[in-house]
Amino acid sequence: MPASVRTNASHAASPDALGAPSQADLLDFAGRTAADARLVASLPLDPHGRTWIRLEGPGGGEAWLIGWPPGSGTGWHDHGGSHGAFAVASGDLTEQSLAARLPTEGWKLLELADGIDRERLLTDGDGRAFGPHHVHQVLNASRERHAISVHAYYPPLPMMRRYSRSGQVLRLEAVEWAREWS
Repeated sequence: MPASVRTNASHAASPDALGAPSQADLLDFAGRTAADARLVASLPLDPHGRTWIRLEGPGGGEAWLIGWPPGSGTGWHDHGGSHGAFAVASGDLTEQSLAARLPTEGWKLLELADGIDRERLLTDGDGRAFGPHHVHQVLNASRERHAISVHAYYPPLPMMRRYSRSGQVLRLEAVEWAREWS
């Protein structure tokens, strides 16, 4: 995850009986944190690149408050086996995702079936949770306005796989390890 700002903050969430927060807990955390106007206002915004503040997530997880300049996006990626959620604090974000469970190992190139593409627009206060095999990209399609969102993951992201896509072909391009974000 690219960064220009890192810090810690805490917003508690209730973990399940085993101590791990559920997807619903992560979504609740992301939504409550996105509604924290003081925290959101503390994020410096850069007109040319994403900025973020690392937060303490629920149940030992991690979270990120992210600023998205107009026209920015993540590119296609997964979350290294972590489940997660994100909520929009301000602006609009488009999520494009694949409605298919992809193998996590042993491939470099996949031909995707027709009909697995999903797209949703999330606006102020909207959120979404996802499982450990989720592959997506998030975009701020606005030409004028920053977007700000909160993303929460459990367990903390061990890595992220980065993909490129051309039509129905998805190619594994890189693996980023958590130690690279420190």
